[in-house]
Amino acid sequence: MPSQSSVEVSNLTKYYGKLLAVDQINFEVKTKELFGFLGPNGAGKTTTINMLTGVTKPTSGTAFILGHDVTQEPVRAKEHVGVVTDVSGVYDEMTAWDNINFCAKIHGVPKEKRMSRAKELLELFGLYNRRNDRADTFSRGMKKRLMIATALVHEPEILFLDEPTTGLDVQSSRQIRDLIKELNRNGATVFLTTHYIEEADQLCQRVAIIDRGKIVTLDTPEKLKTMVQAEHIIEVSFDHGEEIADKLKRLGYVRDVVTAGDKFKLYVEDPSAMLPLIFHFAEKNHLKVVSVNTLKPTLEDAFVKLTGLRPEVMATEKEHVKPARG
Repeated sequence: MPSQSSVEVSNLTKYYGKLLAVDQINFEVKTKELFGFLGPNGAGKTTTINMLTGVTKPTSGTAFILGHDVTQEPVRAKEHVGVVTDVSGVYDEMTAWDNINFCAKIHGVPKEKRMSRAKELLELFGLYNRRNDRADTFSRGMKKRLMIATALVHEPEILFLDEPTTGLDVQSSRQIRDLIKELNRNGATVFLTTHYIEEADQLCQRVAIIDRGKIVTLDTPEKLKTMVQAEHIIEVSFDHGEEIADKLKRLGYVRDVVTAGDKFKLYVEDPSAMLPLIFHFAEKNHLKVVSVNTLKPTLEDAFVKLTGLRPEVMATEKEHVKPARG
């Protein structure tokens, strides 16, 4: 296994009965990289993390954590990882201090080091002033920060984060993302799963897009965006007219129309020829053009092109994800 790789996966496959959850995936995570797994719910992201962290055994294929086979050397492999799941993993009846110390004992952190490690982590995650409060008095965002802190108590080289911001408010999500960036800057290798496209774009140095158990593509966010540079996008908004997307699709040069809030993103063949048609369309339908812009392709555009999934599907799934307990 190459020394520059912290995780290496080859033909990893998982069946649950007859259901193929992960289908012969191959990838590596470089040491000190912030690596993202982007895909809709049910794509195989959590199953992959569960195989890499020893929660479930692969049906076939291999996976190595810092050179240790996760199937043949599960204990050695687990020594190098910290794991944060998408549901609350803290003990509500314990204080923040006791949660961290309890996890430190489980991981065999020496007694003389537990106190200093707990203080260091609680300060890093902005929880030291609440160290003696029970976790059931914490907000979801505070609980998530405590979960990450407990996952780091044994100083693992690799941190697995499964949907770390699901169910959190905007401010808490921003705090978690800032912490993830800081941990990575300080040398941690981070494996992040998400179905928030903008989160993958903001955080990850490389992104694997996974859909229905298969990795569709893997590259940096910017290189993925260049895959759709040939796409021309015009974003337009009108003063009213919520039910006009289908009419816009029937205009010449329009390949597709995606609704984004009060705006419409038109994927067109020839933007210069398209602009007069937009204004003619507005006049014909008694609409006023409020704004019109040409856009560069985004990671969302690349995701849509590569998977065939609409961004509305992702948004709907996000709304139906159960928030973290507590």
